Amino acid sequence: MPDPIFAHPRLAPLYDAFDGERDDLTTYLAIADEVGATRVLDVGCGTGALAVVLAERGRTVVGVDPAAASLEVARAKDPDGEVTWLHGDATTLPALEADLAVMTANVAQVFLTDEDWSRTLQGIHAALRPHGHLAFETRRPERRAWEDWAADPAEMTLDLPGIGAVTQWREVTSVDLPLVSFRHSYRFHADGTVLTSDSTLRFRDRDEMEATLAASGFRVLDVRDAPDRPGREFVFLAERTT
Repeated sequence: MPDPIFAHPRLAPLYDAFDGERDDLTTYLAIADEVGATRVLDVGCGTGALAVVLAERGRTVVGVDPAAASLEVARAKDPDGEVTWLHGDATTLPALEADLAVMTANVAQVFLTDEDWSRTLQGIHAALRPHGHLAFETRRPERRAWEDWAADPAEMTLDLPGIGAVTQWREVTSVDLPLVSFRHSYRFHADGTVLTSDSTLRFRDRDEMEATLAASGFRVLDVRDAPDRPGREFVFLAERTT
C-alpha cells in the first residue's frame, strides 16, 4: 500500500510544495537523451513531475502509480492528456515496448522484501523492449542518512494557495537495518488537523543491487553519483539483456 503522503486526498496535494526543487530530474532527462529513448515508463510516477516534462519534450510517456490521489494531482498537470496515467504498479503493466523505465525519488527503496523487489524488476523487464534501459536512484547505506533525519526534524511551514498554512515535521521511528522507518506529520493551521504519514525504506548496498538486477535479466552499464546529492546516492543505469 502506498504511504499516506501519496495516497491521502488531503496530503497528496502537499507533496510537490514540501518536496521543493526537483534538481534530481535533470539526471533522468539527460539519461533519456543519452539512450535515445522515445517511449518512457515512469514507475512510481507520483504527482507526475518527471512524466509531464518528458511528454513536453516530445516523448511518449506512461506513468504508473498505486496512489490514486497522487495520480489526480498528476492529471491536473496534464490537461491535454499527453501522458498515459495508469493506476497500479510495475507488476500490472501491459507490454509497452518502452525504451527506458525510470524510478525517481528513491522509489526503488520502497520494496521491502526480496520478493516484491524481484517482482517489480520482472514487471519492468517485461514492459521494456529488448535491450531497453532502466534508470533509478537509491541512497547509499554507508552514508547513514537516517542519522541526519533523526538529528533534524526538518520542520517547515508553508502557506499554500487554497489550503492555507501547513507545518510539516519528521521523526525517525525505527532503525532495524536494512529497514528504516520514519514519520512525517502535517498540521493544517486552518482547522488544527494533524495528519501523519509513516514510511519504511530498505537500504540495499551496491553489490546487492547489482546482483538483483542480474538475477532479473539486466546488465548494469553504469553506477553514477547523483549530481544533486553527491556522495549520498547511486544512480544505476542498466540494460535489459534480451
